[in-house]
Amino acid sequence: MSAPYPRIHVIINPASGKNQPMVNIINDVCRRHGVIWDATITHQYGDATAQARAAMAAGVDLVAGYGGDGTQHEVANAILSSERQIPMAILPGGTGNGFCRENNVPEDLQAAVELMCSSHNLRYVDAVKLGDGFFIQRLYTGVEPELQASREMKDRYGVLAYAMTVRQQMREMVEAQYRLTIDGQVIEALGTRCYVVNSGMSGRGLSLSAEFSVTDGMLDVFLLNRDLAHLEAVAERFLNANRPMSGLHYWRGKEITIESDPERPVWADGEYIGRTPSTATVQPGVLAVVVP
Repeated sequence: MSAPYPRIHVIINPASGKNQPMVNIINDVCRRHGVIWDATITHQYGDATAQARAAMAAGVDLVAGYGGDGTQHEVANAILSSERQIPMAILPGGTGNGFCRENNVPEDLQAAVELMCSSHNLRYVDAVKLGDGFFIQRLYTGVEPELQASREMKDRYGVLAYAMTVRQQMREMVEAQYRLTIDGQVIEALGTRCYVVNSGMSGRGLSLSAEFSVTDGMLDVFLLNRDLAHLEAVAERFLNANRPMSGLHYWRGKEITIESDPERPVWADGEYIGRTPSTATVQPGVLAVVVP
């Protein structure tokens, strides 16, 4: 059987978290499947999006990102903003690889390349319009850029780098008055963070909730604050406990506008986007991902 995608462009993020001979692995598998492939290397944020757009303009059949969730975010943005819609493949090379797990793509690179070169199966997942771009996993507010886990920490400690920054983030967290407009319904409440979730899968295979789905055409929204009841509610969602407490400060909708006083920083798929206000609108089934 011929390869489903004869021409593939791979975008490699060399700063991603895994130390492995990725070029040799990709080349060996692609050669065995008769796939013509080429690659570009990213150096800074925005490179993967630009390189994916150039590859699509050159007529490739598939674009793949080797890296973490930030790399997949950029590749998806290039595809979603193009008139020529082609599938994307995920080659896991990051610290968390949440979007890889969300789509049941193997975390072993060789197995993921085999999948990219041979699978005819596509999963059409939701994306979320945010300003001039898109996100595919989640948006959250409330963490200043200097409090995020650095690239150096992630290289040294892996996924533990995220846990190591939580204590400082909690200490520096600022409570704000949030005004959420969810499908026209206005909700006002105090909070330290607001989450808008498309994909619930996070690093190391942990899910924010089994009920969050990347194919249901809905967004899940919740607020956090320092109140013990809020923390218990989050824990119950995380543990998938179907009790009344798990619904505290939790909503679902298709279009969410977040306003806050004072304005708060906004992150989407781990990338700093700007500050509130922000409006997120789900786009059902617009992104084709190669899956098993």
